[in-house]
Formats: sequence, structure tokens, C-alpha cells
Amino acid sequence: MAIIANPKTIDLKDVQGMITRGYGKLYETAYFLLKVEDKEKAKEWMKAMIPLIDSADISDHSEKTIHLAFTPEGLAALGMSKENIEGFPVPFREGISTQDRNRILGDWGENDPKKWRWGGHQEGFHILMIFHAKDKESIAAFLQEEKDRLQNSGGCTLMREMRGYLRPDNKEAFGFHDGISQPVIKGSGRPGPENDIIETGEFLLGYKNEHNQFPFSPLLKKEEGNTSLLQDDAAGSGKKDLGHNGTFMVFRQMQQHVDEFWKYMEQNSLNPDGTPNEEAKIKLAAKCVGRWPSGASLVNFPDKDPGGSLENDDFGYADIDPDGLRCPYGSHLRRNNPRDAFRWYDKKQSLKITRRHRIIRRGRTYELPPENGSDKGEIGLHFICFNANIELQFEFIQHAWANNNQMRHLHNDIDVIIGVPDEKNPKANHSGFTIQAEPVNQFIDHWERFVTIRGGEYFFFPSISVINYLTTL
Repeated sequence: MAIIANPKTIDLKDVQGMITRGYGKLYETAYFLLKVEDKEKAKEWMKAMIPLIDSADISDHSEKTIHLAFTPEGLAALGMSKENIEGFPVPFREGISTQDRNRILGDWGENDPKKWRWGGHQEGFHILMIFHAKDKESIAAFLQEEKDRLQNSGGCTLMREMRGYLRPDNKEAFGFHDGISQPVIKGSGRPGPENDIIETGEFLLGYKNEHNQFPFSPLLKKEEGNTSLLQDDAAGSGKKDLGHNGTFMVFRQMQQHVDEFWKYMEQNSLNPDGTPNEEAKIKLAAKCVGRWPSGASLVNFPDKDPGGSLENDDFGYADIDPDGLRCPYGSHLRRNNPRDAFRWYDKKQSLKITRRHRIIRRGRTYELPPENGSDKGEIGLHFICFNANIELQFEFIQHAWANNNQMRHLHNDIDVIIGVPDEKNPKANHSGFTIQAEPVNQFIDHWERFVTIRGGEYFFFPSISVINYLTTL
């Protein structure tokens, strides 16, 4: 699969930088959840923030970055009218924790939003502020600077602060290389594999998507603020577009039960005499994930991890591994990006379908110290993704692919990394993992859940010009 050119057609200076880059050399991250207390003072504070927001234009890249995202309550707190907020898509307006979304995402039991630490409209926060910096000293100074600015402005209260980091080896808590196989936005100027260059409208509002349609974007129903700062609706309605060059962001705090994960892999890969088999344990974990810990593909390296930092993403399943003998059908990565094998009989149609359900991922590891007398802290992932249509992208992937126990050649399998069985499924406690093999498949029963949701919300991630517009309401 050749790397092809991708000419720049987007005004990248208007796009917040996190959409197009993961800041791989800015290892420290922090998140502020803010509540607007005085809208006029908050808008003055936002005006001061705008020059500090990192854009997607490469010339703006710095050693520390700020990005802003908003809840619907936050837009209202800044003065946006009810009529204009009602122009936003339903998932964003309702939030991540409605009864329907709990069912779709599998947020029941230990994942129930009632047990979350934050999100789900619980705390009434309005603005999410995201920071990146190169090291712990830099982020500490950066955060103190912005806390002082917030306090001096008097417009917003800091409700919650969270910290995260990126490991230098780019591995997540289970020990696997993360962030591989990211889509490339068409028009971003970044080259990439042909099948990974995705229509702009899958990730940015105001452009056509893989359906050759403009995604649903919030249009101004009632005139307010300085509308000259807004673009006209590209679909030709004649209205101003609040979404142009912006997108929607999903944020999930996912605790990873690392010890339990590796204990389970060991118990299900023992030698015939009952002794541990380290090589078999790692191979079983790789089969579940869909890659080796180094990031190397099971399709290209089916027998052993070649090691190093192999990020080879130039492969498909249809020709090399149609029967799942290398990378199982139910593995985490094959489920969530089936590439050319979604329709086993048609590679072209498979790619077409897969491209309509891609997301841009921006995850960072977090750690929390022990509490309540425990001798063990918490580790997990601050999962962030960007998509123009939350229902057709993030929610579809979680519900139709990760949580689906009836995928092709699978009978009661869910994604063993992030999948959650249906609460009403009588076989919920007996889901397993199938490893395709010859002459017979291997089925491992009674899988545990190795990820627990601890918080989350849906956010509007506007363009820089729309952030400027919000200050004029």
C-alpha cells in the first residue's frame, strides 16, 4: 500500500491542533474541568486564551499547548440561546449517560455512570481545558500559571484536575504499543497510506464525509453575537455554521486491571504440567489485542514478536489472513478496524464500510495513588477520540463491533479488552474468546472484564474562530 500525497485544503490555523496531531514529544498532559461562574469574566478569560490555543498548522506547534472543549451547559452558561443549542446533535445535547447510551456503550454494573468519579452531567462543569507539556517540571509551572490566570479572572471555578502522561515507548498500561493505525484527514497536508486517508467530513464539520454528504452540523437558528466570525453553511442552507472546522470529542476514563489481565493470560496458557509458559502467555495476549506488544502486526508476524518499535501498518486481512489464523476475528484491533475484511466476499465494499466508522484517538495513561487503606493504586487510560458523528463513529464501534457477540464465525465473543456484554444477555457471564486454528478452533470461556469506566462525557470541540465567536455572545 503506497504512501500517497495529501494536499492541504483546510485552513489549519482555524483547527485546534489535537485533531491532527498527538503531541508525541509532549509527554505530560493535564485536564481542567471548569464551571462558569460569571459569564462576562469567563468570556474575557477566553479571549486571553485564544492566542495560546495550538492550531493544526505545523508552524504553530510549541512546547506547551492549550485546547478548549465545551458541554451544552457550558455554551448556555456563556450566553448561547436555547434555540441555538437545540441545533446541536442529540448525543452531544443529551450527554454520554442517558439510559439508551448506557445500553449502547455497556455502561452498567461496575461501569454504571452513577459510580463514576466525574462526567455524565453529574458535576455541572462547562469547559474542558487540555494541556500538553514536555516534562513534569514544565507541566507543573504551566498549570500554576493558568490556575493563577483563572483565579485572577474570576470567571470560572476549577472543579476537577486530572493528570496523564505518554510513555516514551508509546505503550499503554497492558504493555502494548498504542496509537497505531490512525486515520489521516483528507486535506490536512499529511501524506499516508491510501486506505487511511479519510474524507474530511468524517472528522471536521463543514466538509463532505465518506457518504459524500455534509455531516450534521449545528447551524445558527437565532442570530446572536458577532456572526461575521462564522462561516456560511457549506451545504447551502444560507445559515451560519457553528461547527465549521470543529468536531465532537469523546472522553472516557478507563481503569485498566493490569495484574488481573496478565494473571488471566497466564492461567489460560499454562504448560501441560501446570507450569507458566511466558511465551504462550504473551502470544495469547497478543491474539486478544490483535498486535504484539512492540506494535508489530500479527498478520505480518504471526508466530513471534520481532521486537523493536515496529509500527508497520501496511497490511490487510482479506488476502493474507482471511480465516483469522494469524489475527483472530474477535481481537480488539480487528474488530474495531476490520479494514478490508468486514465483508468477507468484497474487499472494496469492506474498506468503504470501515472508512465510515473511523475515529482519531488521543489516549494518555493516568495513575492514581492508593486510597481507603489499599496498598494498590489505579492505572488506566484517558481515552479521547474525535469524530464528526458520535453515533456513526464512536458509538457504532463500541456497540456494533466491540460489544457484539454474534460477529462472523463468533458465537458468544465480545471484545475482551473493551467489550461489555448486554445486561439482559443470559450468557453474559459466559462470554469467551475464539482463536481460529486448524484443525479446530480454541475457545477460552469465562472471560473477565479488564477495563472499568470511571468517568466520561461528550464535548463540542470548536474551531478557533468559533471559540472567538463564543466570547461575543
